[in-house]
Amino acid sequence: MKNILKYNKLSLLTLLGVFSIAIISCDFEYDLPEANSIADQTPPQADFQSAQGVGVAEEWKDYTFSNLSTSATTYLWDFGDGNTSTSVDAMNTYPGEGTFTVTLTASDNLGVTSVVSKTIEIVEPDAPSAIIPVIGEAGFEDGDDSCGTAADGRDCWRISGGTIFGITSSPVNSGSQGAKFDAGSNRVGYQALTVSPNTDYTVTIYYTIKTAPTGSAMRLAILGNAISNASEAEAAIIASVTGNDQSDANTYVPLSVTFNSGASNTIAIWIDSNNVAESRVDDVSIVAN
Repeated sequence: MKNILKYNKLSLLTLLGVFSIAIISCDFEYDLPEANSIADQTPPQADFQSAQGVGVAEEWKDYTFSNLSTSATTYLWDFGDGNTSTSVDAMNTYPGEGTFTVTLTASDNLGVTSVVSKTIEIVEPDAPSAIIPVIGEAGFEDGDDSCGTAADGRDCWRISGGTIFGITSSPVNSGSQGAKFDAGSNRVGYQALTVSPNTDYTVTIYYTIKTAPTGSAMRLAILGNAISNASEAEAAIIASVTGNDQSDANTYVPLSVTFNSGASNTIAIWIDSNNVAESRVDDVSIVAN
């Protein structure tokens, strides 16, 4: 019985030793999955939209880019002119007119990328049309109520501190009435107008002066801003011209002044004379050059 137990014990130890050897000698090998071994369930999709700048100066050279990509974490913009950016949304100033290919590369954390390219055309916009103001009572005719009562063709030309001109019915350049600047009386006409800044304009009037006494003159001036009193006129003048044609009291001749409105969007027309001889004015007009 003891021998049997001894044998069994020995057999058990032998089996355990063999099993241990088997475990020790066995090589356990397994592969870890690589980062991209499983398909990206939400790959990035690159997309964007663009808009050209508008406004003053050269903002038309500026383009803004809105990023519409999905499932992406990093971005690389190539604007097609040598400039790049890694911002989510981007802005680029182009050197001038031309056609450029803009490329956006969108990537996710797994290294998957999506690329989209779009072509944009940079075009300098046409300059906006200049404002051509409407001159109220340009012919000094009654019936125009744009500045007051329709009964008086002078209402658009009044200014505090200044004596308004009179009205004449003969001679006239057109219509039935004209403005009359009496001799020996300081008469003035003033009207403020809205214009485009930094624009060249020409204002024209038609005038005639009685032949005597000689030495009379009609003045057409442009003020660089609106004024509230006639006493402010001289300091505000930015351009003026004087007419002294006294050859024919019944024939109107044109008198024009050209000026640039500068930074202002308001100018004013100023008309007066040196009061030597009776003078008349008709048909005031303004054009952009």
